Amino acid sequence: MLVKQLSIFIENKSGAVGNIANLLGSNNINIRSLQIADSTDYGILRLIVDDPKKALDLVKKEGYTAKLTEVISVVIPDKPNGLNNLLKILTENNIEINYLYVFIGKNNLGAEAILKTSNLEEVEALLLNNYY
Repeated sequence: MLVKQLSIFIENKSGAVGNIANLLGSNNINIRSLQIADSTDYGILRLIVDDPKKALDLVKKEGYTAKLTEVISVVIPDKPNGLNNLLKILTENNIEINYLYVFIGKNNLGAEAILKTSNLEEVEALLLNNYY
């Protein structure tokens, strides 16, 4: 399923992620997942939250550079080879992954993979027809 991911450009310094978490939490926005891609001085904080539009507005109001991006959320079995079965379908169909991160959700169905590719709709249809 397609979901909105919040990406925020942050300085790579102590407290930067905590400041975002505090801002969102104090405004009743739940962080479901986060991932950080960093360099020496800056990083991209990627979040799945329960109210992406409100979160985007809040962080922009605080002066952060941020955007919403569509990504694919896929439930995978939380067991050995759970992720491998998903990756096998993507590989067999020559799908390139821009990035991927996995977290354990509250759904009791397994882990959840967040996946970014160049053609989200095609990959979503592929997974609906071959994975679920």
